[in-house]
Amino acid sequence: MLLDFEQPIAALEGKLKEMKKLADESQVDVSEAVKALEEKIKNLKKETYANLTRWQRVQLSRHPERPYTLDYINGLTEKFVELHGDRTVSDDKAMVGGFGEVDGRSIMFIGQQKGRNTKQRQLRNFGMANPEGYRKALRLMKMAEKFGRPIVTLIDTPGAFPGLEAEERGQGEAIARNLKEMFMLKVPVICIIIGEGASGGALGIAIGDRVMMLENTWYSVISPESCSSILWRSWNYKEQAAEALKLTAKDMLQNKLIDGIIKEPLGGAHLEPTKMMRTLKKEIIKLLDELEGIDAEERIMQRIEKFSGMGVVLEG
Repeated sequence: MLLDFEQPIAALEGKLKEMKKLADESQVDVSEAVKALEEKIKNLKKETYANLTRWQRVQLSRHPERPYTLDYINGLTEKFVELHGDRTVSDDKAMVGGFGEVDGRSIMFIGQQKGRNTKQRQLRNFGMANPEGYRKALRLMKMAEKFGRPIVTLIDTPGAFPGLEAEERGQGEAIARNLKEMFMLKVPVICIIIGEGASGGALGIAIGDRVMMLENTWYSVISPESCSSILWRSWNYKEQAAEALKLTAKDMLQNKLIDGIIKEPLGGAHLEPTKMMRTLKKEIIKLLDELEGIDAEERIMQRIEKFSGMGVVLEG
């Protein structure tokens, strides 16, 4: 799948393919022309992806071929045991989690899971968790704390499920409880936005010692489309809304709302998923080594102070 801004790159890649085919069929030496075109494509890619608008970053974060939570977990771990259920209502398929082994280290992985086809999307509810999903996440966090295992959350959701039944079962309370409890966890907590990070649905598993974002992701109180529909009564102004929301990884780091940006392969994580897994694994190990050297009580205080220091308060 090609996004609008990728069309010029695709056109040049098509010409390159034709040139190579012609060279094979006619035995004509076009190596210099091929080399020049490859260099042109490389430079165009660098220029294009270095200057993406905020809306274009949002589009990349939603690319259907982009790795999802279970892709990352399976790519990062040598062994993964998924755990199910909140022990109260049901097993929310939009929220997944379990213990995974990374270089001999046991880690609790938790995250929202989207689906790749219609059937999977229905099963996973498009990555939008119900209250039982957040309660399952908290149950797994408490289990990790009990056994002294670090927690890594992978965030990729368009928001918590907004249905009437979710509100009846206490969606707001479930997310609020997660926020409170995550502040007090005694084990290291790393939160990574791997795709969409929308509203309380994302924040419900995003209170950590280190909050990181992949390069082509977004994190905001509301999606550009929803913001546009509220302000302009139409989705047609989503590009302007994205600019106003300042929701990219670069914006979040500048505003001191996250702790760092994890670089993606040129063109996005979906183009070189194996390379992305290696980069993410290296980052997780580095952060865990750093956090495990800090006393638990000190980590908790640092976590509280970090989030308490966010935002601006004006006193009249």
